Amino acid sequence: MSPEPLLSVSGLNVSYGHVHILQDVAFTMGAEPLGMVGRNGMGKSTLAKALAGMLPIDSGSMRFGDRELVGRTPNQVNRAGVGYVPQGRRIFPSLTVHEHLTMVGGRRSRRWSVADVYDLFPRLAERRRNGGAELSGGEQQMLAIARALLTDPHLLVMDEPSEGLAPAIVDHLADTLRMLVREGQAVLLIEQNLRFTLELCPRVLVMVNGRIAADLEADVLAHDPDAQARYLGVSESHA
Repeated sequence: MSPEPLLSVSGLNVSYGHVHILQDVAFTMGAEPLGMVGRNGMGKSTLAKALAGMLPIDSGSMRFGDRELVGRTPNQVNRAGVGYVPQGRRIFPSLTVHEHLTMVGGRRSRRWSVADVYDLFPRLAERRRNGGAELSGGEQQMLAIARALLTDPHLLVMDEPSEGLAPAIVDHLADTLRMLVREGQAVLLIEQNLRFTLELCPRVLVMVNGRIAADLEADVLAHDPDAQARYLGVSESHA
């Protein structure tokens, strides 16, 4: 008997005003990391925000384990076990690294403590007294991930974590995510960087015009330049 999915999305519709963005989106995922790729403007970030409880849902279902997420506030979604790493990091410029972390970690933490995330990201420990505006893009991304981990998520929804980062920093980020996955962290990775996604996720969804256009094994997509060109406008060798 197959295990119950961790996340099951069905018939999901989301609009901005009169513009219908997500159109009957449906997919399931278990404990393995799942990637989602697509060009700009295809609805990927809208899906991430919807999963985080940040957008009203027109219709459909988002079941996380035995809980329905539709209609829940962002705080309720987070307490249900969904952590959100937003596109653009969303770091407070005037708060120090340590203030960011203690603001979250002081509330509750079972699997993660502030000391744990400092061990995971030693650079943050070194910069603990620096304000958010003083951090590099890579350091801000570390802080955004650390902040999400301190809410003890069963599922980490990450929206474009490699955006704007130098290749060496992206490689370091990939190593960190692999370690988290080995320790049992479920990850939904929403990305434009195809190479990064293929390295981390055994299964990849492709979003086109607000719909899931393909659900492929990573190896299949990696070796299908026609599919890459058709869905993404690029080949993996140029991703």
